[in-house]
Order: sequence, then structure tokens, then C-alpha cells
Amino acid sequence: MSRDLKRVLMETWWRQQPPPLSLRVLETPYAAIADALAHRRKASAMRLPVPVIVVGNIAVGGTGKTPVTLALVEMLRALGAKPGVLSRGYGGRGPFPLLVTVDAAPRAAGDEPVLMAQRAAVPLCVAPSRAEAGRTLLAAHPEVDVLLCDDGLQHYALARDLEFCVVDGARGHGNGHRLPAGPLREPIARAQQCTLLLVNGGDPAPYGAKALRFDLVADNAIHLVTGERRALSAFAATTVDAVAGIGNPQRFFDLLAMQGMTVRAHAFADHHDFTADDLAFAGDAPVLMTEKDAVKCRALNLSAGGNLWCVPVTVRFSQNAYARVQECLRSVLAPHRSNP
Repeated sequence: MSRDLKRVLMETWWRQQPPPLSLRVLETPYAAIADALAHRRKASAMRLPVPVIVVGNIAVGGTGKTPVTLALVEMLRALGAKPGVLSRGYGGRGPFPLLVTVDAAPRAAGDEPVLMAQRAAVPLCVAPSRAEAGRTLLAAHPEVDVLLCDDGLQHYALARDLEFCVVDGARGHGNGHRLPAGPLREPIARAQQCTLLLVNGGDPAPYGAKALRFDLVADNAIHLVTGERRALSAFAATTVDAVAGIGNPQRFFDLLAMQGMTVRAHAFADHHDFTADDLAFAGDAPVLMTEKDAVKCRALNLSAGGNLWCVPVTVRFSQNAYARVQECLRSVLAPHRSNP
């Protein structure tokens, strides 16, 4: 798909207006095929010997699934569990299944799995088949007693015990239509079948009683070469070149602008394979990028290394929202702990 076509489609999907007829006529056959495949996969879904928790969404594009997965890893550890993570490893070239370590190459494993391995030091395996990834991970790490599936809501070949649907609080469900007329992989009603809806930075009320708000917060920037950690507020009143190759780059640019920076925005496609030329900006302004992009850019021989910083984000729940998520996690752990 060309960048121009993708841009037009994204603009159409996220407007609160009906899509053109040329796309609507394709929506029904696409939905019928997708639903038939989902039904067939559910009928033969594989169940692994430990609980499986899926973090996903019903819309294309970034919603904050990876930060949520990392937050759930820490919540599970606080409950005494030993979690592992499964991922598709989008953009990775394998060979699959691939156990991901902190020094794994993003081109082999994918950028998000490497990020998670580095941030959380969690056992992690990637493969197109999440069930195969799960079997491989459990064989290599028999201590793991619960699995988190990052971005696997539509991967029905793997049975699951909990589902968390992550929603972009700013963009919601877009125009409400399914691909290719809108951004939805599944109908809006599918989100209500999940255990909880986790709304990223927006009002959860329109999404019903199951919806909880969370926010992505950033306090520090980390130098890509030296590892120096600097308060993000130190960049206030500064012009920065901001780099984001994520599903919704504007969210990152807005985060920096809210810190008082003058942002020169450089948006790239999700999972973009960066080159040194991509970061060769005029002048000597600091270059701030997402942590997901940084795992690829660290491997480049960059003359601008002295100005390159990544901005990690973490999930923040209210006390009540945290308690509700924690209770869901407890509920899925308890039966397995009482029946070893």
C-alpha cells in the first residue's frame, strides 16, 4: 500500500463521518470472511497449561497495548506470579518461534518484543502462531505460570482466560465501520465481550461499565548512547526534533508539546525500519523519540548520537481502576494455584 493511499484511508477512518460508498461496498464481504475465519479458529483453539491473558484492540493502529502489557507484567509480579509474554513480533524476520532476550536484534524479533524484553526482563517468545510461541516459551521457562499475549485479540487459535481491549481515548472507534471502510477489525460489540476496556487518555463513560481510564505518562528522557537519564522538564522551552514510528505519532508529539517544548514533528510508518538518514535533521536540536523507535536506532552509527534521546512511557491508573484490573488478574490466577 502506498503512503498516499494509507494516509487517505487513515483520514477517512478516523473522521466522524460515513465512509464513501466505494469502501462501504467492500465492508460486508470483508466482515463475512473475517468472521467465518474467526469462528473456525475458535472451534479448534489450543489451550495452554497456564492462564492466558490477551491485550488487544478491535481497531487498527496504536492504542497503547505494549505499555499496558508491561504494566500487567508488573501487576502480576506484585501478585506473586511469574509471567511470560507472547507476541507476533511484527516486522521481525525470525526464524520463529524465537525466544527474545535483551540483546535480540529488532530485525529478527520485532521492535516491540525487544522493547518489552529490555524494559521488563520478562521471558518472551515471538511467532506468527501464539500457541507455538507459548509452547516454546513454557518449555524454555517452566517457572512461568501465566502468559500475556501482546496484541492477540483476533488470534483465536489460542484460547484465553482474560481479554483486555485497549481503546484510543482520542480517536475512539473512528467512524465505526469495519475494514476497509473504517478502522475496525471486528464490530464494536466485540469490545463489550472483553473482560475490561482500557481507555487510553479519554473519558471511559461512553464505553460502558466495563471501561476504565489509564494515562501514558513520561517523566524522563534517556540518552541513547550514554544512558544518561534527564528529567523531561529539562527540555521545556526548547525546540526539539520529535521522531515517532508508531500507530498514532500525534500522541507522542502532543505529549512533548504538553511539556512546553516546541516540536518539529517527524512521523514515520508504524514499525519503520530507521536509517541514519531518517535522523539527519538540520541544526543541533535534541532529537526525542519513542522507546519503540529507540530499540532500532541504537544500532545505527549516528553522527547525531550526542543529541538522541528516547522517552519511555508508563501506564498510570487511578486507584480504583488499578484495583479492578488487579481483581481480574487475581481471579484468573486463583484456580490454577488451587489446582496445580
